[in-house]
Amino acid sequence: MSAVLHAHPESGPALGVANTGKARRVLSDAGMRGRWWRFALILAITAIVLIPIMVTVILALTPAPNSTTTGLTLENITGVFSKTLAGVWLQNSLITTLSTVVVSVAVAAPAGYVLSRGRSKAVSGYSLLLFVMQSLPIITSVVPLFILFAAMGLVDNLMGLTIIYVGSTMTVATWMMAAYFDSIPISLEEASWIDGCSVFGSFTKVVLRNSLPGVLSTAIFAFLLAWNDYLVAIVFLRSNEIFTLPMGVQSFFQQNLTDWSGVMALAVIMMLPPIIVFAALNKYFSVGGIGGSLAGR
Repeated sequence: MSAVLHAHPESGPALGVANTGKARRVLSDAGMRGRWWRFALILAITAIVLIPIMVTVILALTPAPNSTTTGLTLENITGVFSKTLAGVWLQNSLITTLSTVVVSVAVAAPAGYVLSRGRSKAVSGYSLLLFVMQSLPIITSVVPLFILFAAMGLVDNLMGLTIIYVGSTMTVATWMMAAYFDSIPISLEEASWIDGCSVFGSFTKVVLRNSLPGVLSTAIFAFLLAWNDYLVAIVFLRSNEIFTLPMGVQSFFQQNLTDWSGVMALAVIMMLPPIIVFAALNKYFSVGGIGGSLAGR
């Protein structure tokens, strides 16, 4: 009986440790199952999103019905460049898009800085005006702009198209830059002012230095808006040699015949620059944090 009585105090802690370990294993298994379910769900959603892109790429690499080539081939893509003005359309899209990105970021950065740091009634009114302009669809201004640009000789002109793209991106780009500048402590600028830096100098050397992710996000937004636009281009562009890539894709659709091989090949060409931009700039989204500024001082 005494042996039994002495065994109970010793077995209690051991039993508790065993139960705790078992509970931890159960929770760990449940957590693993939960992660696997989330992973499977994300994988399924990603597959659904990528299916149209995969189909487009496969059809672009599939020989045309009148071709004697078998298996996957690049003849559709090379044929688009040799038989159409795809090279000119690609150049026009790059000119308008890159110009839109540069001008939008160059103007939106200081404008967003004023919205972020300014606290006057004029700045608040300007911010409200931007919000109202952002809520208006671009279609509401296409017809008035067409009449105005026709009088100025900017219809069927890449400069006129770029001006519209810059105006379309400016409100959202300014808001994006202002929102990112809000996350940067003003104490960093005050420290630079004490060191003798001007307001513009602190903006360029302190604020912009720590705003690379915000600048890239704004640039990518402007890039995608100008690169993918079709509505404005179809209104303002007339000549085949002035077309951008979305207009070039539309030119393959005839009344009684559609060259699907050319459509898919040009669609693949149109997808490549955004993919390259995202792949090249993705690593920079973690650069430019506040810690880098504090470490460099």
